[in-house]
Amino acid sequence: MKNLLKLFLLSIFALFVFTACSNDDDPADNDLFVGTYNGAVSYISGDTNINSNVGNVRVVKVGNKYNFIFSNNIPNITGVEFIKEDANYSINVGGSDLSYIRINANTLKILYVVDGKTWRADATR
Repeated sequence: MKNLLKLFLLSIFALFVFTACSNDDDPADNDLFVGTYNGAVSYISGDTNINSNVGNVRVVKVGNKYNFIFSNNIPNITGVEFIKEDANYSINVGGSDLSYIRINANTLKILYVVDGKTWRADATR
């Protein structure tokens, strides 16, 4: 009986995730968001230099925290908080013109520099 209840609750959760994250949903408008943005990704750190025009970033938002899960063996960026910059974009807390993550329903732009490591993404969904 417990397994049946767990399966039922998991099914309800999965249904919510799939219906709450259509391609026109803006992550800023949802407490729970999962979406994949496809495009160019890169990462530089010391001797490591990964650069691909065919990559993706899966964005997972729970509450006010965003996680960016990169393809191409690029390390993830996790636990980022955002503020609404304008009607079209949200920008990470502490972001500037030199280091930022900007996201909306259709576009993800990353130029994120932390501790000598640089992540880039120019992707759409």
